[in-house]
Amino acid sequence: MKPAIATVCSLEAPLAAVLDDYAAGHVDAVDLWLGHVDAFVKEQGVTALRERFAAVGIAPVAASFQGGLLTSQSEARREHWRHFGERLTLCRDVGIPVLVVAGDAFGPLGEEDLGRLSMSLGEASKQAADAGVRLALEFDARASFPNNLQSAVAVVEQVGSPALGVCLDWFHFTVGPSKPLDLWLLTKDNVAHVQLSDIADVPREMAADADRILPGEGASPPDDLVARLREIGYEGAVAVELHNPALWRVPPRQFGEIAMTALRRVLGQASM
Repeated sequence: MKPAIATVCSLEAPLAAVLDDYAAGHVDAVDLWLGHVDAFVKEQGVTALRERFAAVGIAPVAASFQGGLLTSQSEARREHWRHFGERLTLCRDVGIPVLVVAGDAFGPLGEEDLGRLSMSLGEASKQAADAGVRLALEFDARASFPNNLQSAVAVVEQVGSPALGVCLDWFHFTVGPSKPLDLWLLTKDNVAHVQLSDIADVPREMAADADRILPGEGASPPDDLVARLREIGYEGAVAVELHNPALWRVPPRQFGEIAMTALRRVLGQASM
């Protein structure tokens, strides 16, 4: 498993500063927040981003996230798919192997919506394969579908493309309807990306993104998940991802050092 830090953990700092400070804090892999990327590329260009990674010695292991692909319609759908094409090109040109796709189907869904969702993922997977990128479908505990690991795995299997896998965000696994036994559905082939956080001492039903804390420091340590990933021989990235405004104010270098230490401890790599 490749330990990484999501740049959204340092959302208030510009990407260039985040990369420099994370590198100084011994972070060598990142899950890129696409808002960070958009701002950097607008100012300096794609080539400069690729060169920045080489200069600081950090690998971009994933980009998060692309929304709006599943059940959007009309002009909104065209705009989301145009943006998706641009991001696939970006991932290809920068060397980002995984693009996280949001499972953002909310509200009442009918049979037509579910069919559109499946067809959309099939088409997105074809485009991703052509670009040499793998998609990671992230289920959202607050969504209508998929909102749990079992449903996400079923959708991925229905599409049946090696360019599509599951992104397992431990926060959504913990606060949603997923069950511990669902972890047995994970295989080396269907896991595309993993994002870790723990939860502060609040009831799971009331947990919000702002309650995400470092893995291993809260009420929902991901020990069972890590054991399953080790059992299936997962070799992809495991990224700390915290949407916590209180932590955005921590200087990126300090956060990178602390987060990487916590993550390696959870992964059993503390001595590395």
